[in-house]
Amino acid sequence: MDTNRRSFLKLSGLAGLGLLAGCKTSSGGQMSARLHHIVTEVEKSYEPIFNMSGYAAPALDTVRLGFIGVGNRGSAAVERMSRIEGVAIQGICDVRGEKAEAAKGRIASPGHEAKIYVGEEDIWKEMCDREDIDLVYIATHWATHAEMAIYAMEHGKHVALEIPAATTVEDCWRLVMTSEKTKKHCVILENCCYDFFELLTLNLARQGFFGDIVHCEGAYIHDILDSFFEEGKRYDFWRLKENAARNGNLYPTHGLGPVCQILKVNRGNKLEFMTSMASADFSLQAKAREISQTDKRFEAYAKKPMRGNMNVSSIMTNSGSTIMLQHDVSTPRPYSRLHLISGTKAFAQKYPLPGKIAVGHDDFLEPTEMKRLEEEYTPGMVKHIGELAKSIGGHGGMDFMMDWRLIDCLRNGLPVDMDVYDAATWSVIGPLSEWSVANGSQPIAIPDFTMGRWKENKVHEIHLESGGNTNVVKA
Repeated sequence: MDTNRRSFLKLSGLAGLGLLAGCKTSSGGQMSARLHHIVTEVEKSYEPIFNMSGYAAPALDTVRLGFIGVGNRGSAAVERMSRIEGVAIQGICDVRGEKAEAAKGRIASPGHEAKIYVGEEDIWKEMCDREDIDLVYIATHWATHAEMAIYAMEHGKHVALEIPAATTVEDCWRLVMTSEKTKKHCVILENCCYDFFELLTLNLARQGFFGDIVHCEGAYIHDILDSFFEEGKRYDFWRLKENAARNGNLYPTHGLGPVCQILKVNRGNKLEFMTSMASADFSLQAKAREISQTDKRFEAYAKKPMRGNMNVSSIMTNSGSTIMLQHDVSTPRPYSRLHLISGTKAFAQKYPLPGKIAVGHDDFLEPTEMKRLEEEYTPGMVKHIGELAKSIGGHGGMDFMMDWRLIDCLRNGLPVDMDVYDAATWSVIGPLSEWSVANGSQPIAIPDFTMGRWKENKVHEIHLESGGNTNVVKA
């Protein structure tokens, strides 16, 4: 264990020993046992079983697929996956029969069994028990992700898991150790890693265009406050419940994933420690009070504190580069997934749109120079499938490119782009930010889920030097 990690584990341990026991939580109470549990989990150590970074699982000519959760994103994924060669959709599971049937109706090509699994809350296990499924695609609400993924891996399936992959430190470790034990991939479905400007800046960084990376920023700023209270938007108001029970950066991976890839996190670099600060809540409880006047279901939310509107978290990496993350889903700001890279030679920023690049302090590059950079540095993956992905859609094409790349990797027996260590590292910021917010923005160590193997792990491929032979099926 290196000196930095040891020192910050010690710092976190001071809180665990009670030296921060008098610290107030955002809701005004003493530090809860649950938050103390976060420190306890951070301090635990694990022994590696098998390195899943760079692991090439046996090739699958046909990827037999089952879906859990098709009320929103999962339904769109069913349609996208049905457009990819070598995919057989075997099962579709949701607690609501009408959602499962609607998702099946979106299948855009013939030859899919797509058996419907509905009814009991744990009916998804029946689908995972099937021997003729290779990959389980999970798009349920956050609190269920880890349990479903672990069960699927233990029953011989690779897993594609919506974000965040887990909401506790313990479950992040469970995902890692289960993936290593079973040698089954646990891929986080972070679509922003496949957005076009993010991939362009990733390749620029790898080619040394930015020089040494000094600082990166990422965000998820999206006004979805009204949807928290709309029955048809979130099953059982699950996202409202998350924002009422937790105070931190609950959705870190959109901003964090792309910059972690640029900084080679888990593949030559690692996250060391973080601090987090939350504003007061100026709108969530007020909205609950307003709506509870006509809908008594929300009276409980009108009477208790909610998550602070803006969360700002700062992260230190082993390389000395810093990261700033923001999260705000409850104030009327324009949408932003702030993507910022600041290096010793160049600078890039997306949001406000479009993405821009500068090589000095005077101004950003002119459109003609930006076009030249795009022509020279756009990764091979984007040149191969990017325009087709745009035509099919899914957040401008990045969703389809993400799904296509995953299937192409599995069919060709290639390492996946985003492995279980990424899933755990990017997701663990959620609970760690909760602890820091509750404890006066104290720093807390970020677990090394690679267990030291980050020093030798190699970056993932973005130019399709292998694979790239999976076709798209016409609707």
